[in-house]
Amino acid sequence: MSKKRIIIFFVILLLVTNGITFAATNIIGLQTGSRIILNKEDYNELSEIYKKNAKISMVRQAIDELYLREVDEDALFEGQIKGMVNALEDPYSIYMTKNEFESFNVSTEGVYGGIGVIVTPGEDNLITVVSPIEDTPGERAGIKTGDKILKVNGKEFFADKMDEAVSIMRGEPNTEVTITLMRKDKDGVMDTFDVIIEREVIRLVSVKSGIIDGDIGYIRLTSFDTITSDDFILHLKKLELKRVKGLVIDVRGNPGGLLNVSVDIADELLGEGTIVYTEDKNGKKKYEKSDKAQTNLPLVVLVDQGSASASEILAGAIKDNERGKIVGTTTFGKGVVQRIKNLPDGSGIKLTTSEYFTPSGINIHGIGIVPDVEVELNEDVTNTGIDYLQKDNQLQKAIEVLRDEM
Repeated sequence: MSKKRIIIFFVILLLVTNGITFAATNIIGLQTGSRIILNKEDYNELSEIYKKNAKISMVRQAIDELYLREVDEDALFEGQIKGMVNALEDPYSIYMTKNEFESFNVSTEGVYGGIGVIVTPGEDNLITVVSPIEDTPGERAGIKTGDKILKVNGKEFFADKMDEAVSIMRGEPNTEVTITLMRKDKDGVMDTFDVIIEREVIRLVSVKSGIIDGDIGYIRLTSFDTITSDDFILHLKKLELKRVKGLVIDVRGNPGGLLNVSVDIADELLGEGTIVYTEDKNGKKKYEKSDKAQTNLPLVVLVDQGSASASEILAGAIKDNERGKIVGTTTFGKGVVQRIKNLPDGSGIKLTTSEYFTPSGINIHGIGIVPDVEVELNEDVTNTGIDYLQKDNQLQKAIEVLRDEM
């Protein structure tokens, strides 16, 4: 049987099934011989279902009869589903084909070939850089938070095709990819330029730690992946055994990740209370709580405009519970939560299912979290963190604030 006939068969089957289900559950009426008598309201509703499905069939028939070129059956079918999700006009909700979904899953495993840049769909429908990953080709090439990716290898992309752009940016190590970026300069003028980057094996190490300024523990979180919370606890315990007197948690440039991982980390730092709560379209709220067990170390959280999603959940929980001070610049402002659903053929969808609120009831989407102590990173600083303490003025300020709390 040809693909065309299979598709027509399933459309007819769908219509029949919808009709039978509708009749069986809602419109059981009088049956006389081979006829069923319906009331007018039920008949009109059933007719509307038929008309909506018939429109799809008519469009497909027109394509088959009139369209000039050959039609890729699979692409046409996938396009219908993509169009359905795109119609939501939500930059975070996407349908992924089997190949795209496999690529998405590879990135969450922590090892892949690419340039090491986290991107998100922008409100302007442009692919926006949330943050380059530390010590990757993207960071070394000078890509910055807020940059707009216009083209990949000369092909123009918008936010609705972000996954395709990402799949091209990934690739075999030691091969090159050309990224066309748009960036606003100091005077607010938009500058467009190309960057040629050599791909590498990207291995995500999401937790790093050490001791700074003699007796202060420092933990840097670069993402919130599956094993990040376990790694965080190990690093925290090691620092406590070394009898540090305070703690700096650095989530600058951290684009986020898994909500539950952020919650687990917050639970290690907070006493009994609310970490975050989510609310869906039906007004149903789900609260994430911390227990009484916690580290008693005074702490400061370092944030910047590249701190997003799960990073903001952690920072918001610490700020609203008055557990520590937030230092740096206003965060990215992503206050919505997505869920992943696997589909039977290997494809998948990512849907925005709720928005989250800090413990005091604030949704920071599009706004971000304003630090308790605001300090811009000096313009001449290109690298930050424990290895660049002498130049990292934000980290120096965090130490100063922490000393006041100790």
